[in-house]
Amino acid sequence: MQIATWNVNSLAVRLPQLLDWLQANPVDALVLQETKLTDDKFPQAEIEAAGYQVSFHGQKTYNGVALLSRGPQEAVVKNIPGFADEQARVIAATVAGVRVIGGYFPNGQAPGSEKFAYKMAWLDALQAWLRQELAAHPQLVLLGDYNIAPEDRDVYDPVAWAGQIHCTDEERTHFRTLLGLGLVDAFRLFEQPPKSWSWWDYRNLAFRKNQGLRIDHILVSAALQPRVSACVIDKLPRKNERPSDHAPVVVTLKD
Repeated sequence: MQIATWNVNSLAVRLPQLLDWLQANPVDALVLQETKLTDDKFPQAEIEAAGYQVSFHGQKTYNGVALLSRGPQEAVVKNIPGFADEQARVIAATVAGVRVIGGYFPNGQAPGSEKFAYKMAWLDALQAWLRQELAAHPQLVLLGDYNIAPEDRDVYDPVAWAGQIHCTDEERTHFRTLLGLGLVDAFRLFEQPPKSWSWWDYRNLAFRKNQGLRIDHILVSAALQPRVSACVIDKLPRKNERPSDHAPVVVTLKD
């Protein structure tokens, strides 16, 4: 079983690339972030024609998430229960016995800003809900665009980024708190090439210079960890014409 995450940074723009990627990489489940579409504009027919069921939660211009799966989706949840939020950031469902939770974590803008305070509150709510989800669904994966680079090795220039958004102590503490719930960073279960990033700014030839961050993550529960046989970042779509600034991340689970 393969489960993937991809911030497509506008599904309206990237739909042909998504369909091409799915044809080349027929994963069992895929969570998308930054679809940037209201639900009435979501390309459900095109995705279903590609062989996928889909649940989605969108809004105009910003945010928006979706969950695609080859098999049925059970107990679909949109956004964090009990956390009042106008922003479409979470989609969850059980697929083939695995609880798949896809999230577009808030960016946070800058330390000390109102958006940073929202990010902290959102992360607190996520952690409280995840405790319940893990108790109910031992086989669980939390994946998406976290907007957090958890360690210096996840940043192309740790000195320049020190204390900046994505790299603050507060954000990294929240990431470690998620691990403390009983989750494991699937990417770090394996020897990985140095300078492995999942996001590259559109500016300053960042992709060509390989100046990026690893901010897209797949965390698996302790019960699911023995099934993990691989976790990779697929940089190929970042080479597309008009690409997303993010690359897909894929985890492979043994059946």
